Amino acid sequence: MVAYSTKQQGMTLIEIMIVVAIVGILASIAYPSYQNYVLRSHRAAATGCLLELSQFMERNYTQNMRYDSVGFALPNLQCSTEAANRYTFGSVQAQRTYTVTATAIGPQVNDTDCATLGINQAGTKLVNNDSVAAAVAACW
Repeated sequence: MVAYSTKQQGMTLIEIMIVVAIVGILASIAYPSYQNYVLRSHRAAATGCLLELSQFMERNYTQNMRYDSVGFALPNLQCSTEAANRYTFGSVQAQRTYTVTATAIGPQVNDTDCATLGINQAGTKLVNNDSVAAAVAACW
């Protein structure tokens, strides 16, 4: 007589539920961290674009001896086009001063501490229209 061994084939429902619970816990920890990383990476792209726009303003000043020359408009750079769904770029110019800003829109508005980034003619970096060192260090 042949003895048959009864081996379990597959997994039980309890084992599957435990695996699903573990995956859910790991996802709930990892997803907010991922969202924060995405916000910071888009903010870094916006600050780089602000620096590029600031250089454009300086070139305009070198050519015209003023920031608010007739017919002046910020160029449509590749960086501002790529960030268009997260930031709007703008500038305020006077004859001897300017401020270039990036204002958060869309999903980037969740980045409330760094909602508006800017830089002026003196190279002063701004966060929410203020140059507080701690905020600038955190956002730039």
